Amino acid sequence: MRVNEKYSSLPAEEKGIHIINIRAIEDIGYIQRESTLLNSLCQDPDANCKHGLYFRDGKRKVDYILVYHYKKSSVSKTLTRRIHHNDSSARSIKQDHQLPGKGGHLDVGESETHMDYHEDDKRFRREEYEGNLMEAGLELERDEDTKIHGVGFVKIHAPWNVLCREAEFLKLKMPTKKVYQINQTHGLLKKINSVIQKITEPIQPKVAENKPETVKRLSYPFSREKQHLFDLSDKESFFDSKTRSTIVYEILKRTTCTKAKYSMGTGEGRKTETTLLNKRWKCGKYGITSLLANGVYSAAYPLHDGDYEGENVELNDRKLLCEEWASYGVFYKYQPIDLVRKYFGEKIGLYFAWLGVYTQMLIPASIVGVIVFLYGCATVDENIPSMEMCDERNNITMCPLCDNTCSYWKMSSSCATARASHLFDNPATVFFSVFMALWAATFMEHWKRKQMRLNYRWDLTGFEEEEEAVKAHPRAEYEAKVLEKSLRKEYIHKKTDKEKLTWKDRFPAYFTNFVGIIFMIGLTFAIVFGVIIYRISTAAALALSSTPSGRSSVRVTVTATAVIINLVVIIILDEVYGCIARWLTQIEVPKTDKSFEERLIFKAFLLKFVNAYTPIFYVAFFKGRFVGRPGDYVYIFHSFRMEECAPGGCLMELCIQLSIIMLGKQLIQNNLFEIGIPKMKKLIRYIKLKRQRSLDHEEHMKKKQRYEVDYNLEPFAGLTPEYMEMIIQFGFVTLFVASFPLAPLFALLNNIIEIRLDAKKFVTELRRPVAVRAKDIGIWYNILRGVGKLAVIINAFVISFTSDFIPRLVYLYMYSENGTMHGFVNHTLSSFNVSDFQGGTAPNEPMELGYEVRICRYKDYREPPWSENKYEISKDFWAVLAARLAFVIVFQNLVMFMSDFVDWIIPDIPKDISQQIHKEKVLMVEVFMKEEQGKLQMLETWKDKDMKKGENCNHHSPKLSRSQSGSMSSCHSYHIDV
Repeated sequence: MRVNEKYSSLPAEEKGIHIINIRAIEDIGYIQRESTLLNSLCQDPDANCKHGLYFRDGKRKVDYILVYHYKKSSVSKTLTRRIHHNDSSARSIKQDHQLPGKGGHLDVGESETHMDYHEDDKRFRREEYEGNLMEAGLELERDEDTKIHGVGFVKIHAPWNVLCREAEFLKLKMPTKKVYQINQTHGLLKKINSVIQKITEPIQPKVAENKPETVKRLSYPFSREKQHLFDLSDKESFFDSKTRSTIVYEILKRTTCTKAKYSMGTGEGRKTETTLLNKRWKCGKYGITSLLANGVYSAAYPLHDGDYEGENVELNDRKLLCEEWASYGVFYKYQPIDLVRKYFGEKIGLYFAWLGVYTQMLIPASIVGVIVFLYGCATVDENIPSMEMCDERNNITMCPLCDNTCSYWKMSSSCATARASHLFDNPATVFFSVFMALWAATFMEHWKRKQMRLNYRWDLTGFEEEEEAVKAHPRAEYEAKVLEKSLRKEYIHKKTDKEKLTWKDRFPAYFTNFVGIIFMIGLTFAIVFGVIIYRISTAAALALSSTPSGRSSVRVTVTATAVIINLVVIIILDEVYGCIARWLTQIEVPKTDKSFEERLIFKAFLLKFVNAYTPIFYVAFFKGRFVGRPGDYVYIFHSFRMEECAPGGCLMELCIQLSIIMLGKQLIQNNLFEIGIPKMKKLIRYIKLKRQRSLDHEEHMKKKQRYEVDYNLEPFAGLTPEYMEMIIQFGFVTLFVASFPLAPLFALLNNIIEIRLDAKKFVTELRRPVAVRAKDIGIWYNILRGVGKLAVIINAFVISFTSDFIPRLVYLYMYSENGTMHGFVNHTLSSFNVSDFQGGTAPNEPMELGYEVRICRYKDYREPPWSENKYEISKDFWAVLAARLAFVIVFQNLVMFMSDFVDWIIPDIPKDISQQIHKEKVLMVEVFMKEEQGKLQMLETWKDKDMKKGENCNHHSPKLSRSQSGSMSSCHSYHIDV
């Protein structure tokens, strides 16, 4: 590659002007440029550069920003290497280049103070990297004269030829000149659509991108050879800011920082420093990601379009998003998804589109859930089992809940719990469980159809090959490991053609992952077990209370405090498990970014799923199952008796557990943390910058540039936390919905706030993320399907084993004398002779109820004490168990079949979209056919002209001179030249 006179700086006195001469790289599509003016001569440069959105000349737009830290000193400190001005090699030219802009000039001298060699290393690596970026065709400008002390900025601009080259390489689909009509509905459907549009017009966002389109431009992967096909009437807006930043980021990722040698002095100490530096250089060979990780640059980000608030702010996409999307006042409106995609890219656009579809689908689920809850409220006074439990005339005496300190108690004292249980444990709950299973299947199908519409609208059809080509690029960490492995093999004289990491190389990481995940799951189980011990010991301690009110509220107090402890532990462990999942994924060294993201998501979801749902699984399926019976209880550590469910069952406690954990996570973790933590970080960053700010009044009064304002924002951390909280919420809505029909309603209310909260965070609190193309939500869709399938199984077991639905059916059809539920409570209780208590376990105050108790009751299906097989499991238990298992099998298979039927009957691709995609393919073929026909017609025209010229040559005199024959031959050779 030939580079001549890469730069020429003006004298140091003329610091206001820097001119750089760049010879273009000899590459396909490059247009050689003689010189570029880097700084304007105007008095107010900020007015031209629009406060950081443009270069100093006011013409070239800033597409990307690199940020670095430097040590500011009164004495200039530079690299202590001697620059040979007469060195004509390309490397010396590249190393000594000076970026234009403020603060970019360095004085070189032999006797200057030597800087810390780590700072030397970083500065030299930046120079190398920036030189390589310039060789790749990018234009750079440095600015160190900022309000942020010790922070420098490198502005990057991608010229037209670079944009064209990279767009072709990335196969970006761009709009062509061809415009076609979108098929419109006719007849009754057209009238229905017009009515719906008029009804929904008030809730539509007021943005141009949201208006229905009747025509669409045909899109085709960009090609420099076929530029005449594309609509290049406005080159400035042909590549929008999102596309430009994506292109620059791809160049930044693949541009390497090559290792270079320079003199560090003489002596053994200098050799050691050089060795250390050379070792550090190996880390910087893999693009911007490695340079950011090693601290060479502190940040890299594209700029926001401008300010979003203020009286004199020009209207831009960011301001429009803030007004029509990121405001709580427009919570009732649809999201401007097309504008979100235009500003943030397809991946973020798909997330908010999915969140919007999920929130819309929660509306019918919430309505049905409220109806089921109201049905329970309306029938609570007609529920015979709860009426029998509340009737004091029955005089049912229950066995003690704990040894010694607890006494006998009346069943009527749990009347409130029994009545509340009916609100969630009634026949409508079974219907709601079936409905939610079908709802989950319908939601998934509806999202697939919506996704296909977005793919068509956003020109993402046929994106698979392009996506794989981009995402298959190895990560920097993977290449570093492969390089380390190849160097190690070369050292022991084992040369191979191409190295890659095998399972043997990754075995220690896999083993660490396995052990780490098992340990984390075991830690979660241990914490839940500790909470169980707390519940048992607290219940025994509160039973010693002398006040009757204290003894009556033992169950409620223990349940509420235990759930709050579980909630706090879940929130803390969620943050810990997120960090551990990332570390475990990093040590695996996945090859591609896609593989890294999928492995990280799987580990984080597994750990957070276990963390969030383990306490709920315990209450639903294990509490009260392994208690034993009076006289033969099961003990933990030989002192703590296993806790029992209330006479009305554990469903009410499951409802309390689920509601507090769900609402607590949404309120504290999802909303309070998302608002509070970014605000706190922003405040801390502002205080630090204020302390470091110079006291110079002129610098203090200067308006901040756009890249300085964006630098103070929080960096974008990815969509994994956003998806994760919604998937966990989806689990709360579907997995245990049989115990809490109001879960969809609370999820809907949360999501209405969550959409605007996330929107406000993306628009105002975060740096602008790099736009990433994607045609679906990735692995999250498979996780959603898995949760939906699991929900069917769990709800079947909740209805069968946690609620009393099956025992009531068995009693009604097998044991009831008059076909009613009268006598059901007595049927579910077994009798125990108090004389059979083990020594030291009988109540200390047996006469607390005012009478002597001989027989107490407990909830179980066992033989009475007067039977031959006393206290053995009765036949009723096996009948109920058989009915429960039969219900699980029937319910699971029936609902699975219905869900698969819904999946099969609803096509994944809407018919109109399928027709439009086919129409696009046909039109594209027609465009190319017309182009080929035009070429053939042009050739035929040239042939005709050539034939006419040949005939004219034949009419000349036969006596031709040598010169005339030469002209004749040239006449006949014209066609061949063409």
